[in-house]
Amino acid sequence: MTDASHSPDSPAPERPTAIHLNAADNVAVALQPLAAGTKAQGVTLAADIPLGHKFAVAAIAAGQPVVKYGQIMAAATAAIAPGEHVHSHNAAMSDSHSDRAAQTGQHREPPLRRSFMGYARDGGRVGTRNFIGIMASVNCSSTVCHAIARAAERELLPRFPGIDGFAPIVHDQGCGMAGSGEGFDTLVRVLKGYRDHPNFGGVLIVGLGCEVNQLTLYKRDDWTRERFGVFNIQEVGGSGSAVRRALELLEPICEAANRDRRSEQPVSGLVLGMQCGGSDGFSGITANPALGVASDLLVAAGGTSILSETPEIFGAEHLLIARSDPATAAKIRGMIDWWCDYAERNGASLDNNPSPGNKRGGLTTILEKSLGAVAKAGQAPVAGAFAYAERITTPGLVYMDSPGYDPVSATGQVAAGANLIAFTTGRGSCFGAKPAPSIKLASNGELFRRMPEDMDINCGVVVDDGVSLEEMGQRIYDLLLDTASGRKSRSEEFGYGDHEFVPWKIGATL
Repeated sequence: MTDASHSPDSPAPERPTAIHLNAADNVAVALQPLAAGTKAQGVTLAADIPLGHKFAVAAIAAGQPVVKYGQIMAAATAAIAPGEHVHSHNAAMSDSHSDRAAQTGQHREPPLRRSFMGYARDGGRVGTRNFIGIMASVNCSSTVCHAIARAAERELLPRFPGIDGFAPIVHDQGCGMAGSGEGFDTLVRVLKGYRDHPNFGGVLIVGLGCEVNQLTLYKRDDWTRERFGVFNIQEVGGSGSAVRRALELLEPICEAANRDRRSEQPVSGLVLGMQCGGSDGFSGITANPALGVASDLLVAAGGTSILSETPEIFGAEHLLIARSDPATAAKIRGMIDWWCDYAERNGASLDNNPSPGNKRGGLTTILEKSLGAVAKAGQAPVAGAFAYAERITTPGLVYMDSPGYDPVSATGQVAAGANLIAFTTGRGSCFGAKPAPSIKLASNGELFRRMPEDMDINCGVVVDDGVSLEEMGQRIYDLLLDTASGRKSRSEEFGYGDHEFVPWKIGATL
């Protein structure tokens, strides 16, 4: 890292050209594009090394481990000399995963800032937004739900300024599927999680009428017409009539939600969903470990952080298991076993990652990607493990099973109770997750400068300016609390979130 302490009259120290992350590593990472012949980390480069890519700092024999973060991330498929580019042309998935350097969980001192301005909801939950949800029970009512949301934004929102907006929660399921079993149960669990979400001041659920996923599953005895409504399109005269009927039902819902006001709430009311997408060689060096520091601060203040994306912790699960109690460890192992079997049954491999964009950014194997992804979890003990979209009932750092596909994973986290999303990216993922605000953390300064309309914070200053991970984590923590208190994220300013609700589809389409 650069040394920020120098006198104003002395020249700024040179920015390092590469970083060696752990004494056990036999590779280093280029912090800028490096030309063949350049000397870096004690070796002379034998080839051009792109930004974020790796080069060997010691000889690696064919079949021997490639080590990064102090962990095995690949095996050499050919002999690699010091200074050579290390990537998919000479390194591949390792048959053995390292379990060394696994540490037990560590508690952090609580931060000074331990409150935010949120919406107190029934049952002690806290909202960070005050949306009205327009939920479809089935794909057949999705277009009508979008029409209802547009009409409500036009006709009702100007009259009720205390509402953040109308969020259409639509999907492609609900019929053409078995009415029982894992796939159906997952869909119902997701929709109930959104129905009860604290970021909704009220909810209207719209069905067609003849679908498998009937509205009777979603009625709540403790919800009055002031907060909750349901109806089927087939019962009100058709699509146009459904929009008019919805506006009638939304009137008292809006009146109730418009009375809601922000008040000071403890950080224990925050549930953070952590995501990473479009990762690069810097994700595991800057944005992910900095988010891990912020997660530790949130947990120390009594809040909850959710780590997910099981296929993208594969190979690094031992780092979480070492920080878990026996029951939680067994659940995480069971999730990994399920995914290995699931991939094999479908003729796939958990090493179908990294994606082409990940590889262009410097990531070589899923093990390398997983080691960087787990850094989001910081150092806190793992307090529990939950099924996809299962209501989170344990404060602290928890694990929720999900695919690695970001919209599906984030949908499950929000259904589980996440009222805030932090999304790290190195390539430039664009995403929103209504009703939960989503902040984007750029792993490198070049991305932050190239996509300023989508990135909320630049974690690239960790390598560009020598900002410590502790300081970067504090900045992220403060931004999370500011966002929870009402500050709009970049994705909210653009309008993301109306099309990113994607429940995990499990089982046969009939």
